[in-house]
Amino acid sequence: MELNKHNMKKLALLVAFGIILNAGLHQMEPVAAFLRGLLGLVTPFLAGASIAFILNVPMRQVESHLFPEKKTGKIRGRLAKAKRPVSLLVTLLLVTGVLAIIVFMIVPELGRTFQALADQVPVFAQQTQEWAEGLMAQYPQIVDEIRQISIDWESFTEKLLNMLQSSMGSVVNSTIGIASSIIGGVVGAVVAVVFAVYVLLQKERLGRQFRKLLYAFLPEHRADWVSQVGYLSYRTFSRFLSGQCLEAVILGCMFFLTMSILRFPYALVISVLIAVTALIPIFGAFIGCIVGAFLILMVDPMQAVWFVVLFLVLQQVEGNLIYPHVVGSSVGLPSIWVLAAVTVGGSTMGIAGMLLFIPFCSVLYTLLRRSVWQRLRQRNIPPEKLESPEKQGASALEEPPEDPEG
Repeated sequence: MELNKHNMKKLALLVAFGIILNAGLHQMEPVAAFLRGLLGLVTPFLAGASIAFILNVPMRQVESHLFPEKKTGKIRGRLAKAKRPVSLLVTLLLVTGVLAIIVFMIVPELGRTFQALADQVPVFAQQTQEWAEGLMAQYPQIVDEIRQISIDWESFTEKLLNMLQSSMGSVVNSTIGIASSIIGGVVGAVVAVVFAVYVLLQKERLGRQFRKLLYAFLPEHRADWVSQVGYLSYRTFSRFLSGQCLEAVILGCMFFLTMSILRFPYALVISVLIAVTALIPIFGAFIGCIVGAFLILMVDPMQAVWFVVLFLVLQQVEGNLIYPHVVGSSVGLPSIWVLAAVTVGGSTMGIAGMLLFIPFCSVLYTLLRRSVWQRLRQRNIPPEKLESPEKQGASALEEPPEDPEG
């Protein structure tokens, strides 16, 4: 290798990277503490960027309906400056209204159910006492065994007081830690929301600034590739969110119709609950099933069993027919890879992995598909070669016909 200025710069960077990597491997704990602190600092901004990305999907629809492009010229002088703030405000009101409706529909029903359960506790306690009295009357030897049990109440009380005194310090420390965590969470949430609002109001300007950085510090072809991948990721994630919401609405309507026809209680509340929890891919509706079965159980235990059966039937229909086609087609990912992405994402990162792995795998699938077709075109592989041997009419592995002359 020629030791020119360019190669010497590469060697210097490689040596520096090796020194930093070696120091990091020998000082894992300080490096891990530094990374955790750094992550804590940037977490509110990452959360704000995520909120902005999610809100941008409905905001674009609101903006396109309130300020269509055909009328842009007429409103340029008067309302152009108010276009983005008005759209953002309407979007926030719509999202807040939907969340408020969901909460005010579900929480009161859960509260009434828990109240009914609490009202049943005295009755259950009375029945338990009567059962215990009858058991003791039937088996008097149990009473004799209980009377023979002796408890040193003074020693028990002393040990209990000592344990409480020794645990007071940890309780105070835990309380302070919980309070600080709550305050930090509230502050982080406020910072995330403010940052999300700023990003949404200035998204075009921020996009231009990011592209300037790309083209200033990267080769043009690399910057083009990063820009294309970023646009592909944005489009894929947006379509995934839209498809996921559409799938949740379809599933909620299915439950409402079937539960209304079969006269199940809490049809509307349970349908809304299942639709909300169905935003978690494939497995989220099971959370709604558990809560719904509990609500119906307080009214009619047998109907709760039939509700679980109904849920399993509709879940099979949704999981095998609706979800792969609605969400899979919205992100351009085949049905089998949607299921694989949800399984792998859930096993590695939980609910967040389920939400992220489908669009992430869709981006990888699209990039891989483009790369494969480019390589096939470069190698001049005809489309006939890509067909199965049955469609080609003959297989390359078939034995040649015998020579009649030997």
